[in-house]
Amino acid sequence: MTALPSPPAQIEPALVSRAFEVAGRLANDAADVIIATAGRGARPAPSESPFDWVTDTGRTLERHTRRILADEFPGTPVFGEEFGAEPSVPPQQGVSHFRWSVDPVDGTANYVAGLPWCAYSLAMLDGYGPVVGVVADPYRTQIYAAARGRGMRANGTPVRLPDRSEIRGGIVCTELTKNGPWPGMDRFITNAASAQVGVRLLGSPALAIAQVALGHSIAAVLDHYEEWDVAGALALATESGATVLDRRGRPDPLPRDGLLVAAPGAAAEVHEWWTQAAEVPAS
Repeated sequence: MTALPSPPAQIEPALVSRAFEVAGRLANDAADVIIATAGRGARPAPSESPFDWVTDTGRTLERHTRRILADEFPGTPVFGEEFGAEPSVPPQQGVSHFRWSVDPVDGTANYVAGLPWCAYSLAMLDGYGPVVGVVADPYRTQIYAAARGRGMRANGTPVRLPDRSEIRGGIVCTELTKNGPWPGMDRFITNAASAQVGVRLLGSPALAIAQVALGHSIAAVLDHYEEWDVAGALALATESGATVLDRRGRPDPLPRDGLLVAAPGAAAEVHEWWTQAAEVPAS
């Protein structure tokens, strides 16, 4: 495996600290709104996929996020689940190499149903991947946050993955695509079961990755996603010590087309299951 080059220079520490503080504040705001509104009369307008709802809450939270970020980081583009790639304000010289990526309600179908498994996700990124990332887990009253080179924290408590080589009895998280199971998903589940590893589909890519960063699951495999689904959680995973690989098994802090996040001792085997599954036509 060939690693990406390291960033050539350290980002100004004051900028990272300010981004970390603002992102945490926005995550706390979003957690309060999600808890107050989930499953309580929400009337989503369905898009082309029954797995991909749009809600007033999502739009409101993303507008709030964009407004705060435009004030705090003028000229830095914001990309989001609800309003796409349109920047909040025109980029300005000297800041355009950063961008923000937000998913205001990750796990919208769960949110609409009142199932306690959805999240708010926000990341500041540069050309080398996430610089700062936060994921709010409202139902567990947790804010997971990380900054490049500063580690991961859960409600302020440092999190670091322990060494783990035993995968038997572990859990791997994955998710459906917008159109249902991804090609080879059935075979992947069979491969995992043969190794006595369970597979769970819980409905939130951000929380699926966060479970690896927290040491609750041994891996997460996502076959299809958007940047805002995963960027915040990938910051957590990297800073907790997890391995982040692309579909080909190459280290990448922000894979674009398929990703594997795993405890270091599980990465090679889980990637092999994924590769084998892709080679077998889905029945």
